[in-house]
Amino acid sequence: MSSSGPDKGLVAVNRRARFDYEILETFEAGLVLTGTEVKSLRMGKANIAEAYVSPEKGEIWLINCDIPPYGHGNRFNHEPRRARKLLLHKREANKLAGSVQKDGLTIVPLRLFFNARGIAKLQIGLAKGKKTVDKRETIKQRDWNRDKQRILKNFG
Repeated sequence: MSSSGPDKGLVAVNRRARFDYEILETFEAGLVLTGTEVKSLRMGKANIAEAYVSPEKGEIWLINCDIPPYGHGNRFNHEPRRARKLLLHKREANKLAGSVQKDGLTIVPLRLFFNARGIAKLQIGLAKGKKTVDKRETIKQRDWNRDKQRILKNFG
């Protein structure tokens, strides 16, 4: 991890999440991983674009996250798309599970990264799905901001 800045230990980003969902609140969760999964993540290989988070039996699980097998893992390698348990405080887990049950909200994985201590973390967001109209508004806003920056650069 020789780079610096806010994305120092970044492994994977779910770029679609902020477009498809309105993120209401974010949480940082640890992951229960095997050794070969950590080594694969350190090589920067993971995909959380198709992953989702689900509360089951009082625990929060990351489903369908793709961490490819480690190249030198031989017979001790892991299953690439296995369900992985997320480590959260009990209060946070209860809040997330309650919001999904009561309010019909969704838990979306946003970023997979290594923190300052070198521990793999997953940023998850409590989200509400956007309607097509809201998505169009997001696109309009993004285009306007890009045009505004271009105008300021050329004439400002």
